Amino acid sequence: MSRERSDTHFGFRTVPLADKQAMVDDVFHKVARRYDLMNDLMSGGLHRVWKDALVSKLRPPKSARAFHLLDLAGGTGDVSFRVIEAAGKGAWATVADINADMLAVGRERAEKRGLADKAEFVEANAETLSFPDKSFDAATIAFGIRNVPRIELALAEIYRVLKPGGHFLCLEFSPEQMPGLDALYELYSFRVIPEIGKLVAGDAEPYRYLVESIRRFPAPEAFAGMMRQAGFERVSFTPMTGGIVALHFGWRL
Repeated sequence: MSRERSDTHFGFRTVPLADKQAMVDDVFHKVARRYDLMNDLMSGGLHRVWKDALVSKLRPPKSARAFHLLDLAGGTGDVSFRVIEAAGKGAWATVADINADMLAVGRERAEKRGLADKAEFVEANAETLSFPDKSFDAATIAFGIRNVPRIELALAEIYRVLKPGGHFLCLEFSPEQMPGLDALYELYSFRVIPEIGKLVAGDAEPYRYLVESIRRFPAPEAFAGMMRQAGFERVSFTPMTGGIVALHFGWRL
């Protein structure tokens, strides 16, 4: 993706690159309080299985050894809480999200789960992170990278803030599914999900965008190439559920 490019695709519309972040912010402002319900509806509850697979792949230490996680676009804390609960006493999470409404939900949930002393919630842009170089033992982003206007900048920033030996894991919907499943998935995504969104949230447009944005995201092999360009090594990915989702991973060595 070229930095000089002046426009980008928002769903199936082409809009100025400078406007995309504001449009994404508006989408997540509308769905923040219903985000988990939204994920359940869009994935049939499978997002919970996929996130558990991410944590298993991450393998956070179960000892008291210090382990600092950066969870990008993780405002509600869903992934961070899973990692903290799977890890030992030394685990700590920085939840970074550009959307203040999502972060507010995450802070409330951390308090309710007794994890407020194990996680901090920071408003941050993935393209220009304020964290020092080599700050984190691992970084994750689940279903958020496709909403970043300039993905290559975010990948470079993730690489920068990871310690040598740090692991990056990215969970994202894939535009490629196995033959036979693709047509059914397309029908469900574009016909059913927006209607469910309209019934549950009173607005189909945020759900329509979230579905359309999947089709604009690079195919798994292309995204793996972007990770390699950012400097990550031992890059690979695992398709899940017939290719609906891919778990990408790489290391800063």
